[in-house]
Amino acid sequence: MERTAGVLACDTIGRIETTLQDDRAAAPPAPDVPLTPSHLETVRASGRIKGRLALLGPSFVAAVAYVDPGNFATNISAGSKFGYLLVWVVVMSSAMAMLVQYLSAKTGLATGHNLPELARDRYGRRTRFALWAQAEVVAIATDMAEFVGAAIGLNLLFGVPLFEAGLITAVVAFAILALEQRGYRKFELAIAAMLALVAIGFVYDLIAVGNQSASGILGGLTPGLAGSESLLLVVGIIGATVMPHVVYLHSALTQKRVAPRDEAERRQLLRWLRIDVGLGLTMAGLINLTMMLVAAALFFRIGATDVDSIEAAHRGLEQYVGGGAALAFAVALLASGLSSSSVGTYAGQIVMQGFMSWRIPLFARRLVTMTPALVVLALGLPTTDVLVVSQVVLSFGIPFALVPLILISSDRRVMGTLVNQRRTTVAASVIAAIIIGLNLYLIYDTILG
Repeated sequence: MERTAGVLACDTIGRIETTLQDDRAAAPPAPDVPLTPSHLETVRASGRIKGRLALLGPSFVAAVAYVDPGNFATNISAGSKFGYLLVWVVVMSSAMAMLVQYLSAKTGLATGHNLPELARDRYGRRTRFALWAQAEVVAIATDMAEFVGAAIGLNLLFGVPLFEAGLITAVVAFAILALEQRGYRKFELAIAAMLALVAIGFVYDLIAVGNQSASGILGGLTPGLAGSESLLLVVGIIGATVMPHVVYLHSALTQKRVAPRDEAERRQLLRWLRIDVGLGLTMAGLINLTMMLVAAALFFRIGATDVDSIEAAHRGLEQYVGGGAALAFAVALLASGLSSSSVGTYAGQIVMQGFMSWRIPLFARRLVTMTPALVVLALGLPTTDVLVVSQVVLSFGIPFALVPLILISSDRRVMGTLVNQRRTTVAASVIAAIIIGLNLYLIYDTILG
């Protein structure tokens, strides 16, 4: 009896399982649940052209720092005093800038963190504090160049006294920076527009001046110096081109801009990052070269080697070329000062939050870093001399940003599959060695030469 009941129970369970299986087989397949588009897919879906353009931008923000008023001072001084002799420095420093900014941008993409944050996690308290302290000195030197340059631009265009022009610069810089709070794209477009103004101004001046020597330019590609004064300008040009604060900033511009969903998207973003760096930094390099060529073709050619200030360059353009060339120069200078000042403030905030986890209101921070520049303007100190010296200070700050960047970007534990190739690390190390060597030689030449 019990055995019969057991057999019946097993048969019943078997029939139920068979019926369920038949029902599942007969039931229509469940509709596919659409996956949520990734951030990259959403950006690309905005259109073939618009979607691609949307992946460009961070390097154009970084490029502004490479054509700030300090570059005006060093490039014009070099061109007027030595003609095409230092063309090789502009080309070399532009190539250096491309690799350095690529490594910084790649680090942000690979890790989702910026360089100061990664350095904070990697180094001890004393090292972290030392890196932050020197970065603040660099920020003050950066503000010095940008505020003074924008103030000179306002003075040349509208006759505004330099101190008042410095205050106006602060207000406008805050207004531009406020765009970043409304979305990174508005900020990027505003900065890119100002960079375009700088480029247009110098292309106009290059055409207006004319008289370029092709053989002189080609000869200037061969490295050479003409005494300690030219060495000072070499270090100044490099300091004005490879900017320490923008090495920190570029990693922040890419760390969360477009978040990759997987490794394939990360590789795709890396390709666009290379294009962005190539376009943005090439544009900056050409603007710097144009500055030097204008000064060489105009001032050095006629023997006006004493044109050692931005104001004198403006007067010279007006006297020898015309009011249009002088106006284009002043507009380019103003656009450079205002845009680079905004970028400098943003970079300073990234540095402080990254290294020290301190959050200080932008106004308070800006007040501290811009005060020395306002003092210089109020005292009426030689503005171009101040700009050149500020760029030399920046050059001394480059290794403190560059060495941690090389160490971090070559660490597979941090970078994963986007870790540097060996040849990339070697090239970046050579750049760091060149910069450090030039700085040490400048100290030797200044003290014992």
